[in-house]
Amino acid sequence: MKKHQKSWRALLCALFFCGASSAVVGQELRPLVKAQTLYLPIYSHMLYGNLGKSGKPSFVLLSTLVSIRNTDTRRPLRVVSARYFDTHGTLLGERVPTPVVLPPLGTLELFVELNDASGGSGANFIVKWDAEQAINPPLVESLHVNMDGGKAVIFMTQSVPISD
Repeated sequence: MKKHQKSWRALLCALFFCGASSAVVGQELRPLVKAQTLYLPIYSHMLYGNLGKSGKPSFVLLSTLVSIRNTDTRRPLRVVSARYFDTHGTLLGERVPTPVVLPPLGTLELFVELNDASGGSGANFIVKWDAEQAINPPLVESLHVNMDGGKAVIFMTQSVPISD
C-alpha cells in the first residue's frame, strides 16, 4: 500500500509543479461578441541561420493563407475589412475592399503569394468584423508555407483581439 501512496504523491507533485493544469484546461470558451478588431501576425519571409559575410541572416520566402472562419452555427457575420501592413506599420493594401458576409460555419480565404515579400517578417493583418447580434467570435488564422528546394517550412499563427 505504501508503494501506491508514493506513486500517487509523485504523480500529484508532477501535475502541480510541472504545469499539467494548463494542459488539462485547454482552450477556454470565448464569450459571445457583436464585433471585434483582430491583429493577425504574418511572415512574408522568415530569418534563419547565422549571419553571413554581409552581416545579415539568411531568409526564406513564405506564402500565407489567411483563413477567417465563422464559428457560429446559427448566425452570419460580416467581415468589414482586412488591412495588410508591413513590418514598419505601413499599410500595403485592403484585402476586403467591400464587406463580405460569411454564413454560419463559412470561411473567407485571403492569400499572400510566395513572391510577395513586401510585408517582411513583421507583417500583419488588421481584420474587422461585426454581426447583428452577439455570436461566437470567428477563428482567424494564417498558414505560412514554403515547399521549395526539397524542404518544407510550414507553421500557423492566430489572431488576437485588440482595441481600436
